[in-house]
Amino acid sequence: MDEHDAITETVEAAMVRIRRRQTRGALAGDTPIPVAVFRVLDAVAADESTTVSTIAPALGVDQPRASRLVAQAVSLELLERVADQQDGRRAVLRLTGAGRQAVATAQTGRRTAMAAAMSDWTAAERAEFARLLTRFVDTMDEGRGRPQ
Repeated sequence: MDEHDAITETVEAAMVRIRRRQTRGALAGDTPIPVAVFRVLDAVAADESTTVSTIAPALGVDQPRASRLVAQAVSLELLERVADQQDGRRAVLRLTGAGRQAVATAQTGRRTAMAAAMSDWTAAERAEFARLLTRFVDTMDEGRGRPQ
């Protein structure tokens, strides 16, 4: 596959538009929580054993930036640090009640926006899009989406 063919360029442009929407917080809904903190909450919600060390690569930021974002989420009472049951020297990040509510509200808003965007699609089109998008993201997560 040519990395500069029209289809690849169209997908790349669409992904940039999605990223810009997310960066602006368009999918997070109307909330005073900064978008970067929402990314932390989403990462913690996705992995119950998240630590500050493991969240940095998940967010694509360096360790000091991850630490600042976690500290901000803790100060907003959206996250708490809890001693790891397997290794008491480590602190695992957990969503607080307010953090869980913020994630649930954001998920509902994002799902509503996505459903509206696909409202005139057939069930088969939605299923195929979900299948292909999941396959695409899985492949990117495997590292095959990195430039050579």
